[in-house]
Amino acid sequence: MSKNMYIDFHVIQTVPPSCVNRDDTGSPKTAVYGGVMRARVSSQAWKRAMRQMFKELFTSEHMGYRTKKLSELVVNQICADNEELTAEGVDKTVKEVLELAGVKSGSDKKDALFFVSARQVKNLADLTVKYYRDSASKDARKKKYKPDLEKAVKEEPSADILLFGRMAASNPSLNYDAAAQVAHAISTHGVSNEYDYFTAVDDCGGEDSAGAGHLGTVEFNSSTMYRYATVNIRELAENLTCEELKMAARGFAEAFIRSMPTGKQNTFANRTLPNMVYVTVRDDQPVNLVGAFERPVTAVNGGYVEASEAALAAYAGRLYEDYGNKPVEAWVIGKDCGELGEKVNLTELLERIEQVTETYFDEGK
Repeated sequence: MSKNMYIDFHVIQTVPPSCVNRDDTGSPKTAVYGGVMRARVSSQAWKRAMRQMFKELFTSEHMGYRTKKLSELVVNQICADNEELTAEGVDKTVKEVLELAGVKSGSDKKDALFFVSARQVKNLADLTVKYYRDSASKDARKKKYKPDLEKAVKEEPSADILLFGRMAASNPSLNYDAAAQVAHAISTHGVSNEYDYFTAVDDCGGEDSAGAGHLGTVEFNSSTMYRYATVNIRELAENLTCEELKMAARGFAEAFIRSMPTGKQNTFANRTLPNMVYVTVRDDQPVNLVGAFERPVTAVNGGYVEASEAALAAYAGRLYEDYGNKPVEAWVIGKDCGELGEKVNLTELLERIEQVTETYFDEGK
């Protein structure tokens, strides 16, 4: 796979009064861009929401676990596959095997989270049972199984591990570079946070009780946001079959477009879908179009969506003209931007993404 292929996602999305992503003080996250305060949702928050949606879009064998309890996962897998073995009987062996594989077992609270695929857990469990039943000396078993155990933790990564990457500080050879990058979402205009003062009444306080049982405030803002992400299809293709590649690209696209972080959602019911989605296929490099909003947009007819869509389209056009780097293919959901790309709905977009990734894989082979 020598040819580059990147799929870029550009989203304009309005979020009503909400606190989608909080900082350490409970305030909505913000950032200064173009000298103006913007609403912000961190990439980590949105990637978490995407991984939650992956559970609906991917099969269990293509999902991973980010956990400190790897040893428990392996023990549970062993017990599920071998009725005659107990958790107490294999627990010590599992920790010994994981140490051989170069992975922290999670027995220490200071251990970092480890990203592991369901297939890697299964492979580790199978090898642990063989190790457990092998009658050779401990040193002989270690020497015999160590290469296979290291391979079991490295090979057969899940789609989400490949998309979002894995860092293993205890064993860098187990690292995976992320094939996807997700930018922090920022508002296309300036914002000022507001406060909601609320009270709660004690239902059992009695008829003659005065005042509230609880007083509080919650900080919030509302905004029209620009969201961006990109996927390196070439890097994904090096580790996946054609069908897995199509699934990963389509799943990433749908999750990025439809997901929403869950911060304070019960208070604000703020889940929305994008007003505009612009997707490009590139063979040179990813291009973030956030520069369209370095100068904050001003409201048109009382709202920011129309102005944000126009600014994005104008900026993309200028950039392509200046650098001569138009995308290979482009599609648009929402706004009718014939000059930017073909207008499609979400189902059609996902089908187009599957088609271009399949063609890329077949030609690369």
